[in-house]
Amino acid sequence: MNHQQETQKSNVIKQTQFPVLLIWIMAGATGAMAAYYAILNWVPTLNASLMSQEQHIFWYLSRATAIVAYLLLWLNMTLGVGITSKLASAIPGGLVSSDVHQYLSILGLCFSVVHALILMGDRFLNYTLIQIFLPFGSTNYLPVWVGMGQIGFYLWVIVFISHFLKKRIGKRTWRLVHYFSYIVFLSILIHGIMAGSDSETLWMNSLYWSTGSIFATALFYRIITQRQQMVRIHDKKVDYQLPQSKESYEMKQHR
Repeated sequence: MNHQQETQKSNVIKQTQFPVLLIWIMAGATGAMAAYYAILNWVPTLNASLMSQEQHIFWYLSRATAIVAYLLLWLNMTLGVGITSKLASAIPGGLVSSDVHQYLSILGLCFSVVHALILMGDRFLNYTLIQIFLPFGSTNYLPVWVGMGQIGFYLWVIVFISHFLKKRIGKRTWRLVHYFSYIVFLSILIHGIMAGSDSETLWMNSLYWSTGSIFATALFYRIITQRQQMVRIHDKKVDYQLPQSKESYEMKQHR
């Protein structure tokens, strides 16, 4: 790598440091706020449930794992957008690695499965295994909005598996499959808002709005940087073709 390339790379990193710092400060504040309100609201309720005859511990655990799964999905999506837009290049510790991206997917999928299976222990819902995994099969509780989450989960699995089939299916097909990630995030967000029992609380609404806003900001930054990159590539092609066109024109004049 020559001196000019190193200078360009350092300039790119300097330009991305502020938005990266801002996004990750917002992300840390969001996580801290969610943890604070979860502990403040759920610990007394969970303790009362364990001590009472009508135990709702399965419902509380399902809610907790659902929020963790959503936060892992959001972090995975935001990091993925950051990697593709070079936004994550300024983050210390090498978080640009796709291994971290895949690790977050595995964790999120595992928490999603736990979130669903725990509901089978809830006496009020009385879910069967078929209702848990069959999209829109939740006849006992908001089938449409629960089905949105189930569809989002299966699309998430498809996107995750496509990472290991990238060489077989080709880069173009792999990229098209990865566009389903946005449908995954949107469907699970809608699922959480419409089917979640905490959606009417201030802290949960704040969590949804803040995470959605951070992801939208990262996505907007990605679109802007990609357009700028396309303009630079186009300008380089024009600069390369102009001298050749001028030279060929002069040759024709001499003839």
